[in-house]
Amino acid sequence: MTVPLPATTTGLIARAYEEDLGAGGDVTSIATIPSAHRSHAKFVVRALGRVAGLPVIEMCLAHIDPAITTERRSADGESVEPGTVVLSASGSTRSLLSAERVALNFLGHLSGVATATRSFVDAVSGTGTAISDTRKTTPGLRALEKYAVAVGGGVNHRMGLSDAVLIKDNHLVVSESIADAVDQARALVGHNMTVEIEVDTLDQLSAAIQTSADTVLLDNMTPVELMQAVSTVNGAMRTEASGGVTLENVRSIAETGVDVISVGWLTHSAPALDVAMDLETAR
Repeated sequence: MTVPLPATTTGLIARAYEEDLGAGGDVTSIATIPSAHRSHAKFVVRALGRVAGLPVIEMCLAHIDPAITTERRSADGESVEPGTVVLSASGSTRSLLSAERVALNFLGHLSGVATATRSFVDAVSGTGTAISDTRKTTPGLRALEKYAVAVGGGVNHRMGLSDAVLIKDNHLVVSESIADAVDQARALVGHNMTVEIEVDTLDQLSAAIQTSADTVLLDNMTPVELMQAVSTVNGAMRTEASGGVTLENVRSIAETGVDVISVGWLTHSAPALDVAMDLETAR
């Protein structure tokens, strides 16, 4: 699957290696590996999953040593079996070992997000409902985590606070009404930006559908309530369900007819995929 890599990736990689190498570099490899020694490395997936982050591995290796050569054996978005070699690399043994941990951290985390996303996407297959991420992301890694969600077959919600309006319960605390909040937002952003309003009761929904909002976020509603909400909206705006979504209940939520289900767990709690780098044919 072709998804553009975030423009911030280079800077994230640089900061990750600053954190890992510090001022002294990889003192263990410098002490134990001759500078001229070369090796071949295989990046291996050790669990069933969906791979994401191969371009990031290549950028990690190039950051440490531009002379390292790589060959992709898989592609981002592909399903992989345990033991699958997803990328191979050749070059300085010191460089490969210095690059290893940061590269694997990115690969394991992003593949874990993509794998989790695919499991939710598969669970709602055939319903027409999309699976979306949220802003519940690891600080600094949002763009890459949303990249992994897209690779896994999900869709991206807003990237941040500046690219869409989402009026939540805390905004409504200081607004006169749902209608007033939406009107103020629309007056500021016009019609070139999405305006979404969060509701948690059917009474609030009745007020929301009278506004110019593009999407209504149905928060923490039961499947019965969601079905009533979708019927009430009747196509007047997009519907999004959120709150308490699990792999066990996501299908029943999707079957209510909502357009989107947003799942914060995809980025804040998805377990990393088990990955490793194996060195061989050293010379």
